[in-house]
Amino acid sequence: MKKTLLWSVTVALAGFLFGFDTVVISGANQPIKELWNTSPLFHGTFIMSMALWGTVLGSLLGGIPTKWMGRKKTLFWIGILFFISAVGSGLAPDPYSFSFFRFIGGIGVGVSSVAAPIYISEITTANNRGRLGALYQFNLVFGILVAFISNYLLKGFDGANDWRWMLGIEAIPALAYTLMVIKVPNSPRWLALHKKDDEGALEVLKHIYPDGGADEKLEEIKEDLKEGEKAERLFRKKYSKLLWLGFLIAFFNQLSGINFVLYYAPQILEQAGLGSTESLFNSIAIGVVNLIFTIIGMRLIDRLGRRQLIIIGSIGYIVSLFMVGYCFQVEANPILLLTFICLFVASHAIGQGAVIWVFISEIYPNRVRAYGQSWGTSTHWIFAALITLITPFFIDETEGIFRNNLWYIYYFFAGMMVLQLIWGIFKMPETKGKSLEELEKKLLN
Repeated sequence: MKKTLLWSVTVALAGFLFGFDTVVISGANQPIKELWNTSPLFHGTFIMSMALWGTVLGSLLGGIPTKWMGRKKTLFWIGILFFISAVGSGLAPDPYSFSFFRFIGGIGVGVSSVAAPIYISEITTANNRGRLGALYQFNLVFGILVAFISNYLLKGFDGANDWRWMLGIEAIPALAYTLMVIKVPNSPRWLALHKKDDEGALEVLKHIYPDGGADEKLEEIKEDLKEGEKAERLFRKKYSKLLWLGFLIAFFNQLSGINFVLYYAPQILEQAGLGSTESLFNSIAIGVVNLIFTIIGMRLIDRLGRRQLIIIGSIGYIVSLFMVGYCFQVEANPILLLTFICLFVASHAIGQGAVIWVFISEIYPNRVRAYGQSWGTSTHWIFAALITLITPFFIDETEGIFRNNLWYIYYFFAGMMVLQLIWGIFKMPETKGKSLEELEKKLLN
Protein backbone atom coordinates (compact mmCIF):
# COMPACT_ATOMS: atom_id res chain seq x y z
CA MET A 1 0.00 0.00 0.00
CA LYS A 2 2.86 2.40 0.81
CA LYS A 3 4.40 1.92 -2.63
CA THR A 4 1.03 2.28 -4.33
CA LEU A 5 0.49 5.56 -2.50
CA LEU A 6 3.99 6.79 -3.43
CA TRP A 7 3.47 5.92 -7.11
CA SER A 8 0.04 7.58 -7.12
CA VAL A 9 1.34 10.76 -5.47
CA THR A 10 4.28 10.95 -7.90
CA VAL A 11 2.13 10.52 -11.00
CA ALA A 12 -0.54 12.84 -9.61
CA LEU A 13 2.07 15.64 -9.57
CA ALA A 14 1.28 15.89 -13.29
CA GLY A 15 -1.98 17.36 -12.00
CA PHE A 16 -0.01 20.02 -10.09
CA LEU A 17 1.67 21.11 -13.32
CA PHE A 18 -1.70 20.95 -15.07
CA GLY A 19 -3.33 23.26 -12.50
CA PHE A 20 -0.38 25.64 -12.27
CA ASP A 21 0.05 25.90 -16.03
CA THR A 22 -3.58 26.56 -16.88
CA VAL A 23 -4.26 29.17 -14.17
CA VAL A 24 -0.92 31.02 -13.97
CA ILE A 25 -2.01 32.93 -17.07
CA SER A 26 -4.61 34.77 -14.96
CA GLY A 27 -1.87 36.92 -13.41
CA ALA A 28 -0.27 37.62 -16.78
CA ASN A 29 -3.57 38.34 -18.53
CA GLN A 30 -3.75 42.13 -18.12
CA PRO A 31 0.03 42.92 -18.30
CA ILE A 32 0.36 41.02 -21.60
CA LYS A 33 -2.70 42.73 -23.01
CA GLU A 34 -1.21 46.14 -22.20
CA LEU A 35 2.32 45.22 -23.36
CA TRP A 36 1.33 43.95 -26.79
CA ASN A 37 -1.89 46.01 -27.11
CA THR A 38 -3.93 42.99 -28.21
CA SER A 39 -7.52 43.20 -29.38
CA PRO A 40 -10.22 41.09 -27.63
CA LEU A 41 -10.23 38.73 -30.65
CA PHE A 42 -6.44 38.23 -30.69
CA HIS A 43 -6.22 38.10 -26.90
CA GLY A 44 -8.92 35.48 -26.58
CA THR A 45 -7.79 33.39 -29.56
CA PHE A 46 -4.03 33.40 -28.97
CA ILE A 47 -2.97 34.69 -25.56
CA MET A 48 -5.63 33.16 -23.31
CA SER A 49 -6.90 30.09 -25.16
CA MET A 50 -3.86 28.91 -27.15
CA ALA A 51 -2.75 26.66 -24.28
CA LEU A 52 -6.22 25.18 -24.23
CA TRP A 53 -6.15 24.41 -27.95
CA GLY A 54 -2.87 22.61 -27.27
CA THR A 55 -4.70 20.79 -24.50
CA VAL A 56 -7.43 19.78 -26.95
CA LEU A 57 -4.81 18.33 -29.31
CA GLY A 58 -2.98 16.61 -26.45
CA SER A 59 -6.17 15.04 -25.10
CA LEU A 60 -7.36 13.95 -28.56
CA LEU A 61 -4.06 12.24 -29.38
CA GLY A 62 -3.00 11.36 -25.83
CA GLY A 63 -4.53 7.89 -26.03
CA ILE A 64 -2.04 6.88 -28.73
CA PRO A 65 1.25 7.21 -26.77
CA THR A 66 -0.52 6.15 -23.57
CA LYS A 67 -1.53 2.87 -25.20
CA TRP A 68 1.48 2.06 -27.37
CA MET A 69 4.41 3.76 -25.64
CA GLY A 70 3.05 3.09 -22.17
CA ARG A 71 1.70 5.18 -19.31
CA LYS A 72 5.11 5.71 -17.68
CA LYS A 73 7.05 6.91 -20.75
CA THR A 74 4.17 9.17 -21.72
CA LEU A 75 4.19 10.75 -18.25
CA PHE A 76 7.95 11.36 -18.51
CA TRP A 77 7.60 13.26 -21.79
CA ILE A 78 4.76 15.29 -20.32
CA GLY A 79 7.25 16.71 -17.81
CA ILE A 80 9.60 17.67 -20.65
CA LEU A 81 6.79 19.52 -22.45
CA PHE A 82 5.90 21.48 -19.30
CA PHE A 83 9.55 22.47 -18.80
CA ILE A 84 9.97 23.71 -22.39
CA SER A 85 6.70 25.63 -22.19
CA ALA A 86 7.58 27.38 -18.93
CA VAL A 87 11.01 28.55 -20.09
CA GLY A 88 9.79 29.54 -23.55
CA SER A 89 6.72 31.45 -22.31
CA GLY A 90 8.76 33.39 -19.76
CA LEU A 91 11.33 34.45 -22.38
CA ALA A 92 8.93 35.03 -25.31
CA PRO A 93 9.77 38.25 -27.20
CA ASP A 94 6.41 38.60 -28.97
CA PRO A 95 2.81 37.35 -28.74
CA TYR A 96 3.32 34.75 -31.48
CA SER A 97 6.23 32.92 -29.84
CA PHE A 98 4.43 33.27 -26.52
CA SER A 99 1.36 31.57 -27.98
CA PHE A 100 3.53 28.80 -29.45
CA PHE A 101 5.13 27.93 -26.09
CA ARG A 102 1.76 28.12 -24.32
CA PHE A 103 0.48 25.69 -26.95
CA ILE A 104 3.33 23.28 -26.10
CA GLY A 105 2.38 23.42 -22.42
CA GLY A 106 -1.23 22.83 -23.37
CA ILE A 107 -0.27 19.61 -25.15
CA GLY A 108 1.37 18.49 -21.90
CA VAL A 109 -1.80 19.28 -19.95
CA GLY A 110 -3.97 17.40 -22.44
CA VAL A 111 -1.85 14.25 -22.51
CA SER A 112 -1.46 14.29 -18.70
CA SER A 113 -5.25 14.32 -18.28
CA VAL A 114 -5.30 11.07 -20.29
CA ALA A 115 -2.22 9.22 -18.97
CA ALA A 116 -2.12 10.13 -15.27
CA PRO A 117 -5.70 9.16 -14.25
CA ILE A 118 -5.41 5.91 -16.25
CA TYR A 119 -2.11 5.00 -14.56
CA ILE A 120 -3.50 5.63 -11.07
CA SER A 121 -6.71 3.68 -11.78
CA GLU A 122 -4.61 0.72 -12.94
CA ILE A 123 -2.26 0.53 -9.94
CA THR A 124 -4.95 0.85 -7.24
CA THR A 125 -7.56 -1.49 -5.76
CA ALA A 126 -11.35 -1.14 -5.94
CA ASN A 127 -11.44 0.11 -2.34
CA ASN A 128 -8.96 2.97 -2.73
CA ARG A 129 -9.22 3.79 -6.44
CA GLY A 130 -11.49 6.79 -5.88
CA ARG A 131 -9.36 8.29 -3.12
CA LEU A 132 -6.03 7.77 -4.85
CA GLY A 133 -7.49 8.71 -8.24
CA ALA A 134 -8.66 11.98 -6.71
CA LEU A 135 -5.02 12.77 -5.86
CA TYR A 136 -4.73 13.98 -9.45
CA GLN A 137 -7.52 16.51 -8.82
CA PHE A 138 -6.01 17.42 -5.44
CA ASN A 139 -2.68 18.22 -7.08
CA LEU A 140 -4.47 20.08 -9.85
CA VAL A 141 -6.20 22.26 -7.26
CA PHE A 142 -2.99 22.63 -5.27
CA GLY A 143 -1.27 23.77 -8.47
CA ILE A 144 -4.02 26.34 -8.98
CA LEU A 145 -3.57 27.65 -5.44
CA VAL A 146 0.22 27.82 -5.77
CA ALA A 147 -0.19 29.66 -9.10
CA PHE A 148 -2.46 32.25 -7.45
CA ILE A 149 -0.01 32.67 -4.53
CA SER A 150 2.97 32.82 -6.89
CA ASN A 151 1.29 35.49 -9.01
CA TYR A 152 0.48 37.52 -5.90
CA LEU A 153 4.02 37.30 -4.51
CA LEU A 154 5.63 38.12 -7.86
CA LYS A 155 3.43 41.18 -8.39
CA GLY A 156 5.92 44.07 -8.27
CA PHE A 157 8.97 41.77 -8.26
CA ASP A 158 10.39 42.98 -11.58
CA GLY A 159 8.10 45.74 -12.74
CA ALA A 160 6.87 45.25 -16.29
CA ASN A 161 8.48 41.79 -16.39
CA ASP A 162 6.53 40.36 -13.46
CA TRP A 163 4.47 38.21 -15.79
CA ARG A 164 7.61 36.56 -17.22
CA TRP A 165 8.61 35.33 -13.76
CA MET A 166 5.03 34.19 -13.08
CA LEU A 167 5.15 31.91 -16.11
CA GLY A 168 8.82 30.89 -16.06
CA ILE A 169 8.93 29.69 -12.46
CA GLU A 170 6.93 26.60 -13.46
CA ALA A 171 10.16 25.16 -14.93
CA ILE A 172 11.31 24.20 -11.40
CA PRO A 173 8.43 21.82 -10.48
CA ALA A 174 8.36 20.55 -14.08
CA LEU A 175 11.97 19.42 -13.88
CA ALA A 176 11.44 17.87 -10.43
CA TYR A 177 8.41 15.90 -11.63
CA THR A 178 10.25 14.63 -14.72
CA LEU A 179 13.03 13.19 -12.58
CA MET A 180 10.63 11.67 -10.03
CA VAL A 181 8.43 9.86 -12.55
CA ILE A 182 11.43 7.82 -13.75
CA LYS A 183 11.17 5.82 -10.51
CA VAL A 184 7.58 4.56 -10.91
CA PRO A 185 6.91 1.15 -12.52
CA ASN A 186 4.83 0.46 -15.60
CA SER A 187 1.12 -0.25 -15.17
CA PRO A 188 0.48 -4.00 -14.66
CA ARG A 189 -2.48 -3.94 -17.04
CA TRP A 190 -0.37 -2.28 -19.74
CA LEU A 191 2.40 -4.83 -19.20
CA ALA A 192 -0.04 -7.73 -19.49
CA LEU A 193 -1.95 -6.36 -22.48
CA HIS A 194 0.70 -4.72 -24.67
CA LYS A 195 4.02 -6.19 -23.56
CA LYS A 196 2.75 -9.71 -22.80
CA ASP A 197 4.99 -9.44 -19.74
CA ASP A 198 3.11 -11.51 -17.16
CA GLU A 199 6.13 -11.69 -14.88
CA GLY A 200 6.57 -7.91 -14.82
CA ALA A 201 2.85 -7.38 -14.31
CA LEU A 202 2.79 -9.86 -11.42
CA GLU A 203 5.73 -8.13 -9.73
CA VAL A 204 3.84 -4.81 -9.72
CA LEU A 205 0.58 -6.49 -8.62
CA LYS A 206 2.33 -7.97 -5.58
CA HIS A 207 2.99 -4.42 -4.37
CA ILE A 208 -0.62 -3.46 -5.02
CA TYR A 209 -1.95 -6.57 -3.22
CA PRO A 210 0.71 -7.19 -0.51
CA ASP A 211 -1.63 -9.43 1.51
CA GLY A 212 -2.14 -11.87 -1.35
CA GLY A 213 -4.33 -12.09 -4.41
CA ALA A 214 -1.83 -10.84 -7.00
CA ASP A 215 -1.88 -14.12 -8.96
CA GLU A 216 -5.68 -14.18 -9.02
CA LYS A 217 -5.83 -10.53 -10.16
CA LEU A 218 -3.40 -11.25 -13.00
CA GLU A 219 -5.59 -14.15 -14.14
CA GLU A 220 -8.67 -11.91 -13.96
CA ILE A 221 -6.93 -9.28 -16.11
CA LYS A 222 -5.82 -11.87 -18.67
CA GLU A 223 -9.26 -13.48 -18.75
CA ASP A 224 -10.88 -10.10 -19.32
CA LEU A 225 -8.56 -9.41 -22.23
CA LYS A 226 -9.40 -12.78 -23.80
CA GLU A 227 -13.12 -12.00 -23.85
CA GLY A 228 -12.75 -9.35 -26.53
CA GLU A 229 -10.69 -8.75 -29.59
CA LYS A 230 -7.05 -7.93 -29.01
CA ALA A 231 -7.51 -4.55 -30.67
CA GLU A 232 -10.94 -2.94 -30.54
CA ARG A 233 -12.34 0.32 -31.84
CA LEU A 234 -13.92 2.63 -29.26
CA PHE A 235 -16.67 3.89 -31.56
CA ARG A 236 -18.78 0.76 -31.63
CA LYS A 237 -22.42 0.33 -30.70
CA LYS A 238 -21.61 -1.69 -27.59
CA TYR A 239 -19.63 1.24 -26.17
CA SER A 240 -22.24 3.91 -26.97
CA LYS A 241 -23.45 4.17 -23.37
CA LEU A 242 -19.87 4.64 -22.13
CA LEU A 243 -19.21 7.27 -24.78
CA TRP A 244 -22.24 9.24 -23.63
CA LEU A 245 -21.22 8.96 -19.98
CA GLY A 246 -17.72 10.27 -20.76
CA PHE A 247 -19.09 13.05 -22.94
CA LEU A 248 -21.75 14.27 -20.52
CA ILE A 249 -19.63 14.41 -17.37
CA ALA A 250 -17.00 16.41 -19.31
CA PHE A 251 -19.63 18.62 -20.97
CA PHE A 252 -21.30 19.52 -17.68
CA ASN A 253 -17.91 20.07 -16.03
CA GLN A 254 -17.17 22.97 -18.35
CA LEU A 255 -20.72 24.28 -18.65
CA SER A 256 -20.61 24.90 -14.91
CA GLY A 257 -18.42 27.92 -15.71
CA ILE A 258 -15.49 26.75 -13.58
CA ASN A 259 -12.81 27.81 -16.07
CA PHE A 260 -14.62 31.09 -16.68
CA VAL A 261 -14.20 31.86 -12.98
CA LEU A 262 -10.68 30.48 -12.42
CA TYR A 263 -8.99 31.86 -15.54
CA TYR A 264 -10.48 35.33 -15.25
CA ALA A 265 -10.81 35.57 -11.43
CA PRO A 266 -8.69 38.74 -10.96
CA GLN A 267 -10.45 40.56 -13.82
CA ILE A 268 -13.94 39.54 -12.66
CA LEU A 269 -13.21 40.66 -9.10
CA GLU A 270 -11.79 43.96 -10.35
CA GLN A 271 -14.98 44.58 -12.30
CA ALA A 272 -16.91 43.86 -9.12
CA GLY A 273 -15.13 46.74 -7.38
CA LEU A 274 -11.90 45.27 -5.97
CA GLY A 275 -8.51 46.78 -6.82
CA SER A 276 -5.85 44.96 -8.83
CA THR A 277 -3.79 43.81 -5.83
CA GLU A 278 -6.93 42.99 -3.83
CA SER A 279 -8.29 40.88 -6.68
CA LEU A 280 -5.06 38.87 -6.89
CA PHE A 281 -5.14 38.32 -3.12
CA ASN A 282 -8.79 37.25 -3.19
CA SER A 283 -7.94 34.82 -5.98
CA ILE A 284 -5.84 33.07 -3.34
CA ALA A 285 -8.95 32.80 -1.15
CA ILE A 286 -10.69 31.06 -4.04
CA GLY A 287 -7.74 28.70 -4.36
CA VAL A 288 -7.78 27.88 -0.61
CA VAL A 289 -11.49 27.06 -0.69
CA ASN A 290 -10.90 24.90 -3.76
CA LEU A 291 -8.16 22.95 -1.96
CA ILE A 292 -10.10 22.42 1.28
CA PHE A 293 -13.22 21.10 -0.42
CA THR A 294 -11.18 18.95 -2.79
CA ILE A 295 -9.76 17.23 0.30
CA ILE A 296 -13.31 16.74 1.59
CA GLY A 297 -14.33 15.31 -1.79
CA MET A 298 -11.37 12.90 -1.67
CA ARG A 299 -12.50 11.70 1.76
CA LEU A 300 -16.06 11.11 0.56
CA ILE A 301 -15.63 9.69 -2.95
CA ASP A 302 -15.12 6.07 -1.84
CA ARG A 303 -17.72 6.40 0.93
CA LEU A 304 -20.66 8.21 -0.64
CA GLY A 305 -19.70 7.35 -4.21
CA ARG A 306 -19.27 9.31 -7.43
CA ARG A 307 -22.98 9.80 -8.18
CA GLN A 308 -23.83 11.21 -4.74
CA LEU A 309 -21.03 13.77 -4.96
CA ILE A 310 -22.26 14.92 -8.39
CA ILE A 311 -25.77 15.42 -6.96
CA ILE A 312 -24.47 17.34 -3.92
CA GLY A 313 -22.21 19.48 -6.09
CA SER A 314 -25.01 20.23 -8.55
CA ILE A 315 -27.23 21.63 -5.81
CA GLY A 316 -24.37 23.83 -4.59
CA TYR A 317 -23.69 24.97 -8.16
CA ILE A 318 -27.29 26.03 -8.73
CA VAL A 319 -27.56 28.05 -5.52
CA SER A 320 -24.16 29.73 -5.81
CA LEU A 321 -24.35 30.56 -9.54
CA PHE A 322 -27.81 32.07 -9.16
CA MET A 323 -26.59 34.22 -6.25
CA VAL A 324 -23.41 35.32 -8.08
CA GLY A 325 -25.61 36.41 -10.98
CA TYR A 326 -27.91 38.23 -8.59
CA CYS A 327 -24.96 40.02 -6.93
CA PHE A 328 -23.81 41.32 -10.33
CA GLN A 329 -27.36 42.28 -11.28
CA VAL A 330 -27.98 44.45 -8.19
CA GLU A 331 -24.31 45.51 -7.81
CA ALA A 332 -24.06 43.95 -4.37
CA ASN A 333 -21.12 44.34 -1.99
CA PRO A 334 -17.97 42.76 -3.57
CA ILE A 335 -17.36 40.73 -0.40
CA LEU A 336 -20.82 39.14 -0.71
CA LEU A 337 -20.02 38.34 -4.34
CA LEU A 338 -16.69 36.79 -3.33
CA THR A 339 -18.52 34.65 -0.73
CA PHE A 340 -20.83 33.13 -3.34
CA ILE A 341 -17.95 32.63 -5.79
CA CYS A 342 -16.20 30.67 -3.03
CA LEU A 343 -19.39 28.63 -2.50
CA PHE A 344 -19.42 27.92 -6.24
CA VAL A 345 -15.79 26.76 -6.16
CA ALA A 346 -16.51 24.60 -3.10
CA SER A 347 -19.44 22.96 -4.93
CA HIS A 348 -17.19 22.22 -7.88
CA ALA A 349 -14.39 20.83 -5.72
CA ILE A 350 -16.59 18.41 -3.78
CA GLY A 351 -18.55 17.34 -6.86
CA GLN A 352 -17.27 17.51 -10.44
CA GLY A 353 -13.71 18.29 -9.38
CA ALA A 354 -13.38 15.19 -7.21
CA VAL A 355 -15.27 12.90 -9.59
CA ILE A 356 -14.49 13.64 -13.25
CA TRP A 357 -10.97 12.22 -13.65
CA VAL A 358 -11.74 9.16 -11.52
CA PHE A 359 -15.04 8.45 -13.31
CA ILE A 360 -13.67 8.75 -16.85
CA SER A 361 -10.63 6.60 -16.03
CA GLU A 362 -12.70 3.71 -14.66
CA ILE A 363 -15.75 3.36 -16.94
CA TYR A 364 -13.94 2.09 -20.05
CA PRO A 365 -12.76 -1.53 -20.55
CA ASN A 366 -9.05 -2.40 -20.46
CA ARG A 367 -8.92 -2.84 -24.25
CA VAL A 368 -10.07 0.71 -25.03
CA ARG A 369 -9.33 2.59 -21.79
CA ALA A 370 -6.65 4.87 -23.27
CA TYR A 371 -8.90 5.90 -26.17
CA GLY A 372 -11.94 6.23 -23.89
CA GLN A 373 -10.00 8.50 -21.56
CA SER A 374 -8.91 10.52 -24.57
CA TRP A 375 -12.55 10.85 -25.69
CA GLY A 376 -13.74 12.12 -22.31
CA THR A 377 -10.84 14.50 -21.71
CA SER A 378 -10.91 15.93 -25.25
CA THR A 379 -14.61 16.73 -24.77
CA HIS A 380 -13.67 18.51 -21.54
CA TRP A 381 -10.90 20.52 -23.17
CA ILE A 382 -12.76 21.44 -26.34
CA PHE A 383 -15.48 23.11 -24.27
CA ALA A 384 -12.86 24.65 -21.96
CA ALA A 385 -11.09 26.18 -24.96
CA LEU A 386 -14.32 27.48 -26.47
CA ILE A 387 -15.39 29.11 -23.21
CA THR A 388 -11.96 30.70 -22.67
CA LEU A 389 -11.88 31.86 -26.29
CA ILE A 390 -15.21 33.69 -26.17
CA THR A 391 -14.97 35.06 -22.61
CA PRO A 392 -13.14 38.30 -23.61
CA PHE A 393 -16.03 39.09 -25.97
CA PHE A 394 -18.34 39.09 -22.95
CA ILE A 395 -16.30 40.67 -20.13
CA ASP A 396 -13.84 43.06 -21.84
CA GLU A 397 -14.14 46.42 -20.03
CA THR A 398 -14.64 48.46 -23.20
CA GLU A 399 -15.93 46.11 -25.91
CA GLY A 400 -17.46 43.18 -24.01
CA ILE A 401 -21.07 42.31 -24.88
CA PHE A 402 -21.98 41.79 -21.20
CA ARG A 403 -19.34 44.06 -19.64
CA ASN A 404 -22.02 45.71 -17.49
CA ASN A 405 -24.35 42.70 -17.29
CA LEU A 406 -22.24 39.71 -16.25
CA TRP A 407 -25.24 38.26 -14.43
CA TYR A 408 -26.60 36.87 -17.72
CA ILE A 409 -23.65 34.49 -17.94
CA TYR A 410 -24.05 33.13 -14.41
CA TYR A 411 -27.78 32.52 -14.84
CA PHE A 412 -26.96 30.52 -17.98
CA PHE A 413 -24.44 28.37 -16.10
CA ALA A 414 -26.98 27.84 -13.29
CA GLY A 415 -29.48 26.54 -15.86
CA MET A 416 -26.93 24.06 -17.19
CA MET A 417 -26.34 22.76 -13.67
CA VAL A 418 -30.05 22.05 -13.30
CA LEU A 419 -29.62 19.71 -16.27
CA GLN A 420 -26.59 18.11 -14.62
CA LEU A 421 -28.62 17.51 -11.45
CA ILE A 422 -31.31 15.71 -13.47
CA TRP A 423 -28.64 13.61 -15.23
CA GLY A 424 -26.96 12.75 -11.92
CA ILE A 425 -30.24 11.61 -10.35
CA PHE A 426 -31.62 9.58 -13.23
CA LYS A 427 -28.81 8.48 -15.55
CA MET A 428 -25.37 8.44 -13.92
CA PRO A 429 -24.27 4.96 -12.71
CA GLU A 430 -22.40 4.39 -9.44
CA THR A 431 -18.89 2.94 -9.83
CA LYS A 432 -17.51 2.82 -6.28
CA GLY A 433 -16.24 -0.41 -4.73
CA LYS A 434 -15.90 -2.45 -7.92
CA SER A 435 -12.76 -3.56 -9.76
CA LEU A 436 -12.17 -2.28 -13.28
CA GLU A 437 -13.02 -5.71 -14.66
CA GLU A 438 -16.27 -5.88 -12.65
CA LEU A 439 -17.25 -2.41 -13.85
CA GLU A 440 -16.75 -3.47 -17.44
CA LYS A 441 -19.25 -6.31 -17.06
CA LYS A 442 -21.75 -4.09 -15.22
CA LEU A 443 -21.66 -1.13 -17.62
CA LEU A 444 -21.59 -3.10 -20.86
CA ASN A 445 -24.56 -5.18 -19.72
